[in-house]
Amino acid sequence: MKKNMLCTIAVLLAVLFAACKKSADTPGTATIESTQAAKVHGYIIGLGFPAHTIVDNGNEYIVEGDIIFPKNMEVPGGVKTEQYYTGSLVSATNVTNIRLYVDTSMTSMASEINSAIAQWNGISGCTIHWTVVTGAPFDVTITNYNLGSGVCGQGTFPSSGNAGNLIRINKSYIAGNSFAQRARTICHEMGHNVSFRHTNWSAIGESTATDVPGVGGTDASSIMNGGQCGSGATVLSAKDIQAAVALYH
Repeated sequence: MKKNMLCTIAVLLAVLFAACKKSADTPGTATIESTQAAKVHGYIIGLGFPAHTIVDNGNEYIVEGDIIFPKNMEVPGGVKTEQYYTGSLVSATNVTNIRLYVDTSMTSMASEINSAIAQWNGISGCTIHWTVVTGAPFDVTITNYNLGSGVCGQGTFPSSGNAGNLIRINKSYIAGNSFAQRARTICHEMGHNVSFRHTNWSAIGESTATDVPGVGGTDASSIMNGGQCGSGATVLSAKDIQAAVALYH
C-alpha cells in the first residue's frame, strides 16, 4: 500500500513539473504583443521617421500628427524603392474599389465625404476609385474621434496591398470650418489611405520623404500639405493629380 502511494505521488509530481515547464517555456500574450509592436516600431523607423517623432498611443503609433500605425498591423515586406516614402501601395486589384464604411458618428458629414470621394474618383487615367458601403465587407472606416486641439484628422497608410483601414475626423474641431475645408480634411486623410505623405514635409520639419517618381518638388497648392487644416487648398492640385496617376495608372 505504501509502495503504491509513493508511486502515485511520484506520477503527480512528474505531471506537475511537466505542466510548469510547459507554461514557463510558452511565450505569454504580453511578450507576443511586445514583439509585434517592436516590429511595427522598426518598420516606421525604416520608412524614415526618427524615433523621437513616434508617439506611443496605446494600441497604435502616431507620426506627423495624423498618420496612424496600428501595433497589430501586418508589416509589409519587399518594398520597392519608389514606394519607400509610404512603404506600400494599394494593390492594382484593391485600388479600383476601395469600400468606405461611414460610421454613424459621421453621417452628418455625408456631403463632405461624397465631395472628397468625387475628387479622387474624378482623376482621369487613375485607377483609384472609392465607393461608400453601408455594411461589411468594407476596407476603410471613417469615424468621428476627439483628437484634441490642433489635429483635424488622422489616416492610416496601406498595408499588404490593402488601403489604410481607418480615417478619424475631429468633427467638433472642424465644424466651424467652411464646407470646402471640411471636405478638404477628409480628402487629405483619404490621400494617406492610398499612400501619400505630406507634400510639404520638409517645410514643416517632418522626416524625409521620397518623391513620387517623376513628380518631385514642392507644391503650395497640394491638398496633401500638412498643418493647413482650415486654410489649405480645397481641391487636388495639378501635381496631386500627376502623382496619383504616376502611382496608380
